[in-house]
Amino acid sequence: MTQYLPPDLLRLFEPRPPLRYLPPAKPLPHERDKLSGYGLLGPKEGLPWQPPKPPKMLETKLERLERKKREKMELAAYKVEQAIALWDPFKNPEATTDAHRTLFVSRLNYDTTEAKLRQQFETYGTIKKIVMVHDKITGKPRGYAFIEYKHQRDMLEAYHTADGKRIDGRKVKVDRERGRTKDGWLPRRLGGGLGGRRERSDK
Repeated sequence: MTQYLPPDLLRLFEPRPPLRYLPPAKPLPHERDKLSGYGLLGPKEGLPWQPPKPPKMLETKLERLERKKREKMELAAYKVEQAIALWDPFKNPEATTDAHRTLFVSRLNYDTTEAKLRQQFETYGTIKKIVMVHDKITGKPRGYAFIEYKHQRDMLEAYHTADGKRIDGRKVKVDRERGRTKDGWLPRRLGGGLGGRRERSDK
């Protein structure tokens, strides 16, 4: 039937020229090596061999809590050691004049003032100086103080009779100053002292 078509239409049915041959971009399956080559990259490229890294172990929630607790205790112990190395009661510019006439009063109410403390302890004798200890950073009271009497006998009288005295709703504890009178003595914040916890105010 095509022989009866006019030449213009016959040209539409002519075959196209063959495609230009291009080599394959990747080797054919039968031409590929059995190994990809990554395993031999080090020896082939001259790179040093490195052992494989050990698998990373994931800790459980309990192990993480135990680790943080242990790190916190180690840090606290380190801070105490540093504080002990720097602690020297003889170089305290705010200390009382005579340690043998000084009474240590602890477990004070944080609202207790120096005037109230003087009023309560002047009954035992003439007070020369009162040192209310405050936090050096926050300025808040630490709950203890040092009272220096004019005479040692007055300090001893307060030492023997004022323990358990109630001031501003709290029973205080008294002791001699031991930082400058007893070798090796450390305050409670450095692991020494007389110990004990603060008592709650009685309602």
